Amino acid sequence: MHIAGVQTVLPDHRYEQAEITEAFSRLTECDEELLKRFHAATGVQGRNLALPLDGYAKLDSFARANDAYVEAALDLAEQAMRGALKKSGMRPEKIDHLVLCSTTGLATPSLDARLAQRVGLRPDVKRVPVFGLGCAAGASGLSRLHDYLRGWPDHVAMLVCVELCSLTIQRDDTSIANLIASGLFGDGAAAVVATGRGHGPEVVATRSKVYPGTEHLMGWDVGERGFRIVLDAELTGFVEQVLAADIKRFLADYGLTPDQVPTWVCHPGGPKVIEKIVDTLGIPPRALDLTWRSLREHGNMSSVSVLHVLQQTRGRSGAPAVLMALGPGFSAELLLLHW
Repeated sequence: MHIAGVQTVLPDHRYEQAEITEAFSRLTECDEELLKRFHAATGVQGRNLALPLDGYAKLDSFARANDAYVEAALDLAEQAMRGALKKSGMRPEKIDHLVLCSTTGLATPSLDARLAQRVGLRPDVKRVPVFGLGCAAGASGLSRLHDYLRGWPDHVAMLVCVELCSLTIQRDDTSIANLIASGLFGDGAAAVVATGRGHGPEVVATRSKVYPGTEHLMGWDVGERGFRIVLDAELTGFVEQVLAADIKRFLADYGLTPDQVPTWVCHPGGPKVIEKIVDTLGIPPRALDLTWRSLREHGNMSSVSVLHVLQQTRGRSGAPAVLMALGPGFSAELLLLHW
């Protein structure tokens, strides 16, 4: 599979972290000094949000938040799809297979059905809407496109990820997990056009890993007010214990070691997770400069983030690259690329 075009689109409402901290403190009546400490620890300097800051006070129910999700998600995803098509030089009617991933809202008919009509995809396009993969979905979606194009190498496939994390923030939840989430997660959409044959970075191999007994580390508790964040303090330690070994085994199957990979396209899960990846793999800290930049400038956009980093990446010609993301399950998605 070759990646022919990648496009990330961010909402127009851009705020510095201090503005968001102040607004969230007013909305939740949380101690602003406490909130400042948690938000500063995320390393995020600013984010793009689905709504203007004063619009979040109106989201007093899951229904209203989800209505806002559907409206904004369709607009952002459409822009991302059109951008990726333009970059790839493909017309909408050339798309044979569409995978759409999102974990921050619900819609039936699914977003992909509505977007197919908006963008002008063929009526016989094969659609797969995916919910629940969270931050891992950008990498997992690429892997599923790779699987499809191995069977249909003359086809063209598209991945769309859209996440509006700000619309899931719970105003009555003063848990540490929610306070961290309110300072970490951002909003955006991304689309990828891929071909079985052609130009662009090539996906050589993929691997998925689900770790038993780790469901408590990351996810949602779904209640009457919507999605309540689950982020366990054990997450960083678990990444340190198991992830590096799995990445090394994956690379070893293709005759590689981490020091032979010059390009790393990593999901910016948070400062501690990024630091653990660098430390346990023994790769140069600069290898994740683009991941750090994405986190600073836009926060963790869940499944969109790794595609945003991919869009910014210029791999070394003829050299391997690793794309990776972590998500609920607890799970890891790994791809080996060749530039």
